[in-house]
Amino acid sequence: MTVDVVTDIVIASPIDVLYSYAVDPVNAPHWYSNIASVEWRSDPGVERGARVAFVAHFLGRRLEYTYEIVELLPEQRLVMRTEQGPFPMETTYTWEVVDAGHTRMVLRNRGEPAGFSRLTAPVMEPAMRRANRKDLRALKLIIETSGG
Repeated sequence: MTVDVVTDIVIASPIDVLYSYAVDPVNAPHWYSNIASVEWRSDPGVERGARVAFVAHFLGRRLEYTYEIVELLPEQRLVMRTEQGPFPMETTYTWEVVDAGHTRMVLRNRGEPAGFSRLTAPVMEPAMRRANRKDLRALKLIIETSGG
């Protein structure tokens, strides 16, 4: 069973401000409630081929995984992928100008659970959707209250 969760939000911010903040993995623990820590596994810098390790907590479990940036179109699209672990995942961010002061950000998580994770997939998808909505609302609050 493939898990595919797409959420979006409109944030009162020019695209460059929102993009710069959201694309930087160091900021992830500030707006992703489940991410506890981030560590570069390559030279720091958001570029294709860069690798970033995350420690997260989800559905009562500690998860450690490393994403590789596989696609980057500045201010348009970022795709990160992890292959290891029981739940290989691809995360995609896209940004789109709504008007001069507003940007839509879309967050998509897609993966194919393996082993025991396959049994929990039906529970994972709604939990991921709730978590993603909460995270995008947190990002919106950070950006909009920081003057973005």
